[in-house]
Amino acid sequence: MTGSCWRLLAALWLIFVAQTGLRGQDRGEDRTPFLPPKLERLRALPLRKPGRIPVSPNLPPQFPGVPGTTIFKQMVNAAGTIFSGRVTAIGRVPLSPGQAASSTTITFQVERAMRGVSAGETLTIHEWAGLWTSGERYRIGESVLLFLYPPGKSGLTSPVAGPMGRFAMDSQGRILMNGQHSASMVADPILGRRTVIPYAAFALAVRRSSREE
Repeated sequence: MTGSCWRLLAALWLIFVAQTGLRGQDRGEDRTPFLPPKLERLRALPLRKPGRIPVSPNLPPQFPGVPGTTIFKQMVNAAGTIFSGRVTAIGRVPLSPGQAASSTTITFQVERAMRGVSAGETLTIHEWAGLWTSGERYRIGESVLLFLYPPGKSGLTSPVAGPMGRFAMDSQGRILMNGQHSASMVADPILGRRTVIPYAAFALAVRRSSREE
């Protein structure tokens, strides 16, 4: 075979190889990523409205929570009655004829009074029975200091801000701050960072907050 024939065959071979490579490159560029068959895009589940917590009929208004005001001052401002006393009786009565709901009655012998009652008075309050069921209970003979909302239309009341409005007392009449009280009132100049507070100091804190209204 002459040299010219070899050159012709070589040229034809180069053309064939070039066309084959270009077709392979085109197929690579058009290739789509592998996806498992029948893969569907995840859909966001519809949001459900949170269930409402049952509330008692005609309860006093909720704790206001005014921004920029200390927790203790807000409690003082919201309370209709502030006193310390001893629990002498506990009962349960219907709210009114024809109503299924009932209230728990707690009777106190008022020992010291700051607002709404007088020292030496016998005070009976009515709380929605659901509070007792949820664990907010009293026992006869215990001493407490309470911040109570003004009674609602049905005569019901409850501690201001729930457990925050109730303080235990020791045998010497001192107020005992639990962990929630201490954490919430750490910035108060009188109550902050204290776990046992003499009644006189606590009453001073109440008067100071009342003057700041």
